[in-house]
Amino acid sequence: MTELSPRQVDLIDAVRLLGPTSIEALAERFGVTLQTVRRDVRFLSEAGLLARFHGGVRLPGSTTENIAYRQRQALASDEKSRIARAIAKRIPNGCSLIMNIGTTIEAVAHELRYHKGLRVITNNLHIAGLLSTNKDCEVIVAGGVVRASDQGIVGEATVDFIRQFKVDIGLIGISGIESDGTLRDYDFREVKVAKSIIEKSREVWLAADGSKFNRPAMVELGHLRDIDILFTDAEPPEPFIELLAKAEVSCVVAD
Repeated sequence: MTELSPRQVDLIDAVRLLGPTSIEALAERFGVTLQTVRRDVRFLSEAGLLARFHGGVRLPGSTTENIAYRQRQALASDEKSRIARAIAKRIPNGCSLIMNIGTTIEAVAHELRYHKGLRVITNNLHIAGLLSTNKDCEVIVAGGVVRASDQGIVGEATVDFIRQFKVDIGLIGISGIESDGTLRDYDFREVKVAKSIIEKSREVWLAADGSKFNRPAMVELGHLRDIDILFTDAEPPEPFIELLAKAEVSCVVAD
C-alpha cells in the first residue's frame, strides 16, 4: 500500500474527530478544493481507511473489528516511527522485555536491532523475525494460536506462557483509549494476553499514536492507571492530560 500523505492522515483524524462529515466541510477545513478532497477520499476508501456515502465520508470501522494489518502499517507510519525511536532510546541494554502485537510495537523492534543484551519475550512473529537477526538479543516466542491476519500469537496457551516470567518492561500497543481512560482493543484473546503482560511487568509502557485517543473498541483491556509511561506523537487532547495526571502516568511526546 502507498504511504499516506500528511494531509490524508490529517483527513482521517478529522473524520474520526468530527464523525460523518461532508466533502465541502473537509475542503473548507483544509483549505483545498473539492476535487482534492474527493481524490483523497477515493484513495482512502479504496484502501479501506474511510467509507464514502452520498456527499460525505465516515469511518469504516466499528467497535467490533479493527482495520486490516497492512492498512494499520500505512496509517500514521511517520508518527509510529517517531514513537518507536523515543521508546528505543529509553530501553537500556541488558534488560528484559515483553513485546505484544501491534504495528507501533513492531516499529520499536526495528529500532532495537542494535541493542545489546536484551532478552525479549513476544507473541508477535514479526517482532521475533526482526530481533532474531540481532546476535546480542535473545528472543523467546510464546506458544499459542497464530493469527493469520497479522502473525500475532493468542490464546490460553499464550497467557500461560507469559505468566512464567517477570520482566523489566512490558511494552504494549492499544487500539483505542476512551475519554474515561479505559484502554480498549478488538480481540478478547489478544486482550487476555495483554493483561498478563501488564501483570508480569515491573513497568508497563504504552505506545499509542494520536489516532488512538477517543477511538472506540469492544473489549476492555484496562485503564490508564495500569500503565507507567505513555509514548505518543503529539500532546494528548482533553480530557486525557488531566486523566494522565490523576493516574500518575508519565507522558512522553516523541520529537
